[in-house]
Amino acid sequence: MKKTFKNNSKIAMASLLLVLCFWNHKVIGQTTSEYDIVLEGGRVIDPETKLDTIKNVGIMGNRIAQISSAPLRGKQVINAKGLVVAPGFIDPHIHGVSNKEQEYQLHDGVTTALELELGVPFLGEWYATRQGKALINYGASANWGFARLQALATYPNEILELKQSVADGSISANVSQTTMGISYDKTLDAAQTQKMLINIKNDLAAGGIGIGVFIGYVPGATPEEIFRVYQLAGETQATIFSHVREPNLTAVQQAISDAVLTNAPLHIVHLNSMTLAKIEVGIEMVQTAQKRGFNITTEVYPYTAASTGLWSNMFADGWQQRLGMSYQDLQWVATGERLTKETFEKYRKTKGTVIMHMMKPEWIKAGISEKGVMIGSDGSAYAPLAHPRTAGTFTRVLGKYVREDKVLDLPTAIEKMTFLTAKMLEKVAPSMRFKGRVQVGADADLTIFNPDKVIDKATFEEGLKFSEGIEYVIVNGVLVLKNGKTVENVFPGQAVYGKLKQ
Repeated sequence: MKKTFKNNSKIAMASLLLVLCFWNHKVIGQTTSEYDIVLEGGRVIDPETKLDTIKNVGIMGNRIAQISSAPLRGKQVINAKGLVVAPGFIDPHIHGVSNKEQEYQLHDGVTTALELELGVPFLGEWYATRQGKALINYGASANWGFARLQALATYPNEILELKQSVADGSISANVSQTTMGISYDKTLDAAQTQKMLINIKNDLAAGGIGIGVFIGYVPGATPEEIFRVYQLAGETQATIFSHVREPNLTAVQQAISDAVLTNAPLHIVHLNSMTLAKIEVGIEMVQTAQKRGFNITTEVYPYTAASTGLWSNMFADGWQQRLGMSYQDLQWVATGERLTKETFEKYRKTKGTVIMHMMKPEWIKAGISEKGVMIGSDGSAYAPLAHPRTAGTFTRVLGKYVREDKVLDLPTAIEKMTFLTAKMLEKVAPSMRFKGRVQVGADADLTIFNPDKVIDKATFEEGLKFSEGIEYVIVNGVLVLKNGKTVENVFPGQAVYGKLKQ
């Protein structure tokens, strides 16, 4: 199994490099060609080569075929003067995986949205249900919680319900409640642990982009169980996407320790809500590991509130002390109301979600400004009053943190939302080598926006709204957003698979 995985990865990477060489050779001198789409006169920013100048971009099929100062002829010419032409934004951390959520992500400039923190059960079947139906590119990790649920072998009805939710497209709402909720306090024995590892391997073979390990919601998982998962990740070089055990530095240290001991690639999700006031120390830990040669990365989102299920272990006894919060800091998504002790106890018995107002602006600013820290939304399944990060993460970075607050410059922000994420992911998902870049031969996944107007419009009080200032979005060479409006009946999104797919 290990040899096959390794050989498949080498073959896939070699094939991709050949394609890139072919395109680079093919387009030299093609300024007289007629391209499918031409973006004319935009400020082209490529975060890998540091290109930042006015250029014309020619698209042929699903690839960028030319970048030129000379005029280009196209079947369709888009006037991009005054606009920025950037790589399509890449979100490594979403939980809404249907077109309902994807349309909000599209208006936020996202061209690739991946469910990596949790992952998706019945992964092969899920990939099949999205084929030819997705607005933007999609993919998911192996869901460790589902793998252990299967190994317990005591929840057959719940597993069947999950399978049905994959088939009917309702998986966005069901995956977390089942894989995080019903077995959160169960401990695996040695035989069950081995079954769990086999289940994870099967999901990696089905295309899983690494392993989603949300240990913070499953306290029944012992340190040994998690260590075994990291060992598997080290052996296969499948990235662990980890929600660490507790929102504190000790839990971050534990994740880094397991990764260092096993040589497992590690990506720590939403470091801002995992370290709170200690975010600068958390970032220093990650950067120190990187300097020592370990493949460890992290991300933040640009909001001062988190969001999760009120039913989850996050709100077990002692949550106020652990999280530094009170009832009034919790906002019930179904109605927008702030909670009291009485409503907390009432709603905790349901399957609803809360927004947790638990962070300070300076913590978020510290995370966003730090070199090498990526942006991920942690966007939820659709609800009218869902956390605004579901709809506005990337435009908020551009509008608030770049233009208004000047926390970072525009090229650096784009790098955090595109190239850094693609570079991290290409080690486990080879097709990402062609994303996150505006270069000849790269995928024609592009976001064209007005830097003077781009801003998020979703709020905690009024709920989800499309962002403004994203004028055009191209996915695999197809216009999906035109003049700020969704193009009807086009579904160019393609699957992103992990390197171990068989």
